[in-house]
Amino acid sequence: MGLYLNSPQNALVICVDEKPSIQALERAQGYLRLPDGKAVTGFSHCYKRHGTTTLFAALDITTGMVKTGHYLRRRRREFLDFMNEIVADHPGREIHVVLDNLNTHKPKDDRWLKRHPNVHFHFTPTYSSWLNQVECWFSILSRQALQGASFTSPQQLRQAIDDFVAVYNPRAAPFEWKKAVVFPSEPKSKYSN
Repeated sequence: MGLYLNSPQNALVICVDEKPSIQALERAQGYLRLPDGKAVTGFSHCYKRHGTTTLFAALDITTGMVKTGHYLRRRRREFLDFMNEIVADHPGREIHVVLDNLNTHKPKDDRWLKRHPNVHFHFTPTYSSWLNQVECWFSILSRQALQGASFTSPQQLRQAIDDFVAVYNPRAAPFEWKKAVVFPSEPKSKYSN
């Protein structure tokens, strides 16, 4: 939370995570002609699978902009390839990365971190994925670009995600965390007074 509220000056603070095995589903669509001549369209529960893609995403907490990368698998190799792209985009800059505790993020002897002394990993507590702000963005992506959509190939799915990011980033803004106000209430009496 300290990184979100008081980021180090001139440092890049990003939230990184992956959304594995996003399925390219071709959904069955159909039209139903009603007796009054009107046609109703909709989706059937049937679908055909065309493969998957794994999406890596990094959300810049100060701008709200997102950088993504598509991979076939979710391993340490893909994670480091994505991190290398981020480091290359910000040469010489101090980078703080908020991550979950996935084993691909934290090996016992991290040679990659030793080669990149300007990169610092910060891990969220176990069962606290909601602290990683990129999870909020994954929810936005799912609701606005993937939910109910039909794709005939993983390439078409990747293109839809890239198109969404291209539209999202120019309007991006940092997330504002708000605390819900909860008013305590007394138990209602079961007996009349």
